[in-house]
Amino acid sequence: MAGSSKDSNREQLLTPMPQIWLCHQTPGEDPVIPGWLTDYERKTVAKFGGPRKREYLTSRWLIRQAISRSSGEPLTGCRPVPGRPNRSEQPPGFYLSLSHSHGLSACVASPEPGLGIDIEPLQRHPQWHKVVKRWFTPREQDWLFRADDPRNFLVTWTLKEAWLKATGRGIANNLQTLEVLEGFELQGDQSKGYWSANCYECEGFLVTLVWQQSEATDLPVWPAIQLLQPPAEDFSLSEAKGLDTSWEPRIRRNIHPPVETR
Repeated sequence: MAGSSKDSNREQLLTPMPQIWLCHQTPGEDPVIPGWLTDYERKTVAKFGGPRKREYLTSRWLIRQAISRSSGEPLTGCRPVPGRPNRSEQPPGFYLSLSHSHGLSACVASPEPGLGIDIEPLQRHPQWHKVVKRWFTPREQDWLFRADDPRNFLVTWTLKEAWLKATGRGIANNLQTLEVLEGFELQGDQSKGYWSANCYECEGFLVTLVWQQSEATDLPVWPAIQLLQPPAEDFSLSEAKGLDTSWEPRIRRNIHPPVETR
């Protein structure tokens, strides 16, 4: 089964669905800071140089594309809240999550809270055994070491990262709040709401989304992915064209609440 950036799901017409937006970073020299940044963003980007500066500008450009396309508002009227860009400040009412890695940026937007996205290159598996031994639960260690497949680790890691973003927590002391068991059975520490996880392979990356639904569903829902044309070299703010891409589904799971013990 494969999907296209031009695919649409009937479920999207029935319930608010998050939308994933991707774009590659534009190569080039040190860019001039564009005028559409907020004062907070200007102060932040002034601390960076080289590729990190372009990465930051690309992510802020993509955030505005995502807000505009989700809300129908013009790009010039869209901006995230200062600090961590987890909501839209203008127009209000949209929730966001952002990830970037090795030249690719991803943003997800939805009118519903509880969003987390994480991306990693498919070939990135540095010293994963050490990470699992130190930070994962005994049950996770057992099956990951038996399988000895770095791809399983990468899926597990992105699930945990996306979960922490969706639940508003950092990595420290929280990686075990989502337990990823054999067969990618998922158990989270949230007893309220209905949580789902979707993992795709797209553009040479693993793209993992965790999101909270307003109601339980067993439907094979796959939030759509749209690859956008990269920003111009001067990062001018204009509506980006959609590019064709394809994606392969990796896993789709509901995240089950903790099991009560007596």
